[in-house]
Amino acid sequence: MYLRTERLVLRRLSTEDIPLFVLLNDDPEVMRHIDWQPPSVDEVAEEVAEIVAAYEKYPDHGRFVAESPDGGFLGWFGLRVTDAGPSAPDLGYRLRRSDWGRGLATEGSRALIDHAFTNLAADRVTADVMMVNTRSRNVLERCGMRHTRTFHVDFEDPLPGTEHGEGFYEITRAEWLARR
Repeated sequence: MYLRTERLVLRRLSTEDIPLFVLLNDDPEVMRHIDWQPPSVDEVAEEVAEIVAAYEKYPDHGRFVAESPDGGFLGWFGLRVTDAGPSAPDLGYRLRRSDWGRGLATEGSRALIDHAFTNLAADRVTADVMMVNTRSRNVLERCGMRHTRTFHVDFEDPLPGTEHGEGFYEITRAEWLARR
């Protein structure tokens, strides 16, 4: 997959991107609502290998490197196939802290939502986010996603804010069409 917006280029990732993903995950602020410790280089390499292999089955789903038009690394966006199947992909993203607050998360998320409904025959797009992560919740809402429920996960070593739960967001095809 290759997708372009005004300020983003989304492309399939490759093993050459592993060092960029490691650096992204090494920022404690980037990982604040995700995990206590960043994944190791080996864990990132294993995850990248799994994502690349999954392109064989779902070529337009998965995780995609986000770059500026001049090729600078910004982070990643993704449409993950879940147990609900490819017609209900789960949206995710992670950007370098230096690129926060510029509207890139909203721009990339909207592009992938449009892609899901236009090219992937999705019935809905979902996302989940820690309820205390107001910035990401705002991104999802700006993209037309609505909070449908809050759920709690019993983590062995919970992050601060876990007690407020995880928010489940979604936008259906009908809702997306009504916004166009």
